[in-house]
Amino acid sequence: MTAETSAGVREVKSAARTVELLELLAARRTTGARLRELSDELGAPRSSVYALLRTLVDRGWVRTDPTGTLYSIGVQALIAGTTYLDVDPLLRIIQPQVNELSTRLDETIHYGRLQGADIVYLATHESSQYVRPYSRVGRRLPAYATALGKAILAARLSGSGVDDLADHLPARLTPLTPRTIVERPALIAELELTRSRGYAIDDEENVVGVRCLALPLRLGPATADAISCSVPIERLDGRETEIVTALRRTVATIERMVPIVD
Repeated sequence: MTAETSAGVREVKSAARTVELLELLAARRTTGARLRELSDELGAPRSSVYALLRTLVDRGWVRTDPTGTLYSIGVQALIAGTTYLDVDPLLRIIQPQVNELSTRLDETIHYGRLQGADIVYLATHESSQYVRPYSRVGRRLPAYATALGKAILAARLSGSGVDDLADHLPARLTPLTPRTIVERPALIAELELTRSRGYAIDDEENVVGVRCLALPLRLGPATADAISCSVPIERLDGRETEIVTALRRTVATIERMVPIVD
């Protein structure tokens, strides 16, 4: 079966459901899902979802626990994701700049891209002073709760406010920490301040105890990329101006190196 997409292209229903299923499992990260949960979330018959799951399990895109009843994302997704990182032409230019900036500041630097309502982390270089228990590369976070996301959303904001961002904000802004901005008017005001200030701030909005500063990368007609510096608050100690200045220099270097596509 097919359906008409917003672009006027015929969508294959089974392919769309496969993608939706993989996205659901990926969003759960370390928490698996049972057949009933997936069927309910997809609004599809259990028999159809089960057949799809068995196909994906056989091909390595989905895995099961020892009981065979709890499903999670499989290793084939990692292989595909790693391939993307290998072939992205921007990443080849930006990764060395991320590494150099991180080494110079001895802080954690991230590079991310807006995809729908989320930021996808494409590159990270950790500070030697502290190490996360996991890498952020390949992870997704809501754009509204990250400095990377707010830098990009602010660059896309025009005079009409939230309507500019309809495709990049979920229906409900869910808090990741007690400091996450979850009211739309407050978020728009924050984005307007970000645009006038020239850089975004995530003040413990997705990780308690960590402040993040970010600048957009203007690499095309629609801003979609940004870099950020993530610092534990106890280490920040009046260094915001130093960090923003260093971020600006790195952004200028990257923008000179990347051919701008109109």
